[in-house]
Amino acid sequence: MSVNPSIAYFISPHGYGHAARAAGVMEAVYQLHPDVHFEIFTKVPRWFFDVSFSGAFGYHSLLTDIGLVQRTPLHADIPETVKRLNHFLPFDAFEIRDLAKRLKKLKCDLIICDIAPMGIAVAKEAGIPSLLIENFTWDWIYQGYIEEDTRMGEHISYLKSVFNAAPFRIQTEPICEPCSADLTTFPVSRKMKTPAHEIRKKLRIPEGSKAILITMGGIEDKYNFLQQLASKKDFHFVIPGASREVTFRDNLVGLPHHSDYFHPDLVNASDAVIGKVGYSTLAEVYYAGVPFGYVARSRFRESQKLVSFVESKMPGLPISGDQFYRGGWIPSLPDLLALPRIHRTDPRGAEQIARFIHDLIKPTSP
Repeated sequence: MSVNPSIAYFISPHGYGHAARAAGVMEAVYQLHPDVHFEIFTKVPRWFFDVSFSGAFGYHSLLTDIGLVQRTPLHADIPETVKRLNHFLPFDAFEIRDLAKRLKKLKCDLIICDIAPMGIAVAKEAGIPSLLIENFTWDWIYQGYIEEDTRMGEHISYLKSVFNAAPFRIQTEPICEPCSADLTTFPVSRKMKTPAHEIRKKLRIPEGSKAILITMGGIEDKYNFLQQLASKKDFHFVIPGASREVTFRDNLVGLPHHSDYFHPDLVNASDAVIGKVGYSTLAEVYYAGVPFGYVARSRFRESQKLVSFVESKMPGLPISGDQFYRGGWIPSLPDLLALPRIHRTDPRGAEQIARFIHDLIKPTSP
């Protein structure tokens, strides 16, 4: 490997969870190896990495993955997903060869995939080692929908073969399907940047007031319970995605989907979090140690594994999708807030991965 290594990162654009995990890994690698340079390939917007990563990177807007097409934060559109998969898979040989040439010109030493399989195919074509980082792979997710649409079958077998071709593999807790991996880690998240008291001051949360963060994992949504929240004067509610600009109205703080507030900081500054149990939100709540009112996605296979992890390792209360949207969880707030906050001493998953990557890219002796 070169003295100033370059790493390509192929990132699934399904939600923001994969990008958040990748950004956490990138930052941890950068702290160990300040000379590293990243080339990011994804459809996740560039601003997400600008606010999440402090090192140098190149950005390439590329559809690297289909994942699942979402109708709402809690419901996927399977027919549309299959339609897009039919156009996307198998990978176009000309595109894979072109990307392999680009990565050689960029002098990339390693390709990391979370969990976009295209990167593994490109790495094989370019003769560059690849590392798969996952807590699930798409073939495992799609297996849960095969009864709904049997056309998933051919995509499952193809993707499984691509994922299994990665020479290095890391699994991050909560793991959906344990397999033979080079490393298994604790959850992976971005680290908070700003102390909780500073964030609370900026959000105009009075001392002694309980702050509750309501988040649906980076997907904008409509909230019909805001009027009910306004009557709960003892609590302050912070809601990303509820407004096109930062708004302060009584005990409600509305934030735009893309704001100057870093999501891990919002989690850490809260007394409780209520929202969709997605990977990145779970990981951020895990390290902040705050109680989690979690909303599962009943038809998404990963969700069952995430819920099991919350139930065994985190303070939390379940909330159904119907309860969430009609505000049925509001009377349970005192019970949620009564749960103890946990001080974590576990190793951070991102730092475990960074040490593994550091050993892969460290210069070889002459």
